[in-house]
Amino acid sequence: MDLVVAALLTIILGAVLKLVLFRSRNSLEPPCLSGWIPWVGAALQFGRAPLTFIEQATLKYGPVFTVYLLGKRYTFVTEEEGFQVFCTSKDADFEQAVQKSVQHAVSVPEEIFYKNRKNLYIMMKGKMSASNVHELSGNLCHEFQKCMADLGSEGTEELRDLVRHIMFPPVVSILFGKDMFLTAKENIREFEEHFQNYDNDFEYATQLPEYFMKKWSKSKKWLLKSFEKVVLYADKTNPPDDSYKTTYQRLLDTLQGKNFGANYGLLLLWASQANAVPIAFWTLAFILSCPSFYKSVMKELESIYGRAAKEVVSVSEDDLKNLPFIKWCILETIRLRAPGAIVKKVTNPINVQNFVIPAGDLLVMSPYWFHRNPQYFPEPNTFKPDRWKEANLEKNHFLEGFVAFGGGTHQCPGRWFAIMEIHILVVLFLCKYECSLLDPLPKESPLHLVGTQQPEGPCRIHYKLRT
Repeated sequence: MDLVVAALLTIILGAVLKLVLFRSRNSLEPPCLSGWIPWVGAALQFGRAPLTFIEQATLKYGPVFTVYLLGKRYTFVTEEEGFQVFCTSKDADFEQAVQKSVQHAVSVPEEIFYKNRKNLYIMMKGKMSASNVHELSGNLCHEFQKCMADLGSEGTEELRDLVRHIMFPPVVSILFGKDMFLTAKENIREFEEHFQNYDNDFEYATQLPEYFMKKWSKSKKWLLKSFEKVVLYADKTNPPDDSYKTTYQRLLDTLQGKNFGANYGLLLLWASQANAVPIAFWTLAFILSCPSFYKSVMKELESIYGRAAKEVVSVSEDDLKNLPFIKWCILETIRLRAPGAIVKKVTNPINVQNFVIPAGDLLVMSPYWFHRNPQYFPEPNTFKPDRWKEANLEKNHFLEGFVAFGGGTHQCPGRWFAIMEIHILVVLFLCKYECSLLDPLPKESPLHLVGTQQPEGPCRIHYKLRT
């Protein structure tokens, strides 16, 4: 009898939880993958391989479907009409979608986030515009070459680590100010280590309580403590002439709520490194994995800089314009390793195809899968830099269907700086060293949705000074 009662109570409790946590589906709403565990939903299946999950759900349910994950409804749109709605609808809000993630990531409260979001975006968009970023190229060249000097004449290293060691100190110096806090090699390594811990678990830490992310939380606190000193130094050295200010000093000038300067410093650091470093890694890996591409790149470089390595190479804006194949390689890399998801929040019901997406849903567009649409990119899974011949890059126009930097009014404001810094790094590194991969080109990991896809396996490189 007790077993019967227990069974009945379990059934009743399950039914109640289902009614409370899983509302009945409106016939006009997209099909919903809700899983069978209340609140958790389909998180276990989704978390094993999010990119694969999206692909399989698209094949089974069509280009519009909803996934219930950890108490939230994510509605994916995977074709042209959905993409246009994502980019242009006034009823899909980017800020509301990311506010909680920013709060988890850098401890910026909701009120401060909304006070600053618009003005900071405008400031960054102006500072990092296509016409302004080349003012930073000379300093980048100098700083990159200083870091490369530490590599010596020959060596073997994991390519991801090598790229990070070259890119991290120069970009930090450019954005935050030279000698602001990376003043010694030991300090740089410690900072890199904490940032790497922070970056590695960033995607999960934005969704889970900090209590469950002990290592990540420790590095976050260390970084925020370091940035408190950076804020003091930036204020102390802030010049009256706007043209001499660093990007971070401009950020602090714009910020409402000065006591959150360290938090926004950490956010700027993550935004500047999290995608640029892996894209530079993948660009070099793609080039070196194909002899014909490597030959084309070297032919382009030798036409400007000659065959032998030079002590100092100055890469001008005109030089970059005369090195189009390398830029094509970068953009093709971004296409193939684009973010798995970009998210906005639905504020009022939105119509997509024959469905109504209800207010409160998180609207998701996947650049990774959109870039694999053969309508826009024939042979979509193949690395083909030449396809970028058709883009009007002189006018900063990408190929149709390229959405890696977002769409509409919230495109990444740092995209031109990121492309330029990667372009310069590839030029300088391949000018200086003969290189070969010691491992096959790794596959991308299917585990991540936020930011550039990470490699699934090792990718070691041997480099030797050109003679």
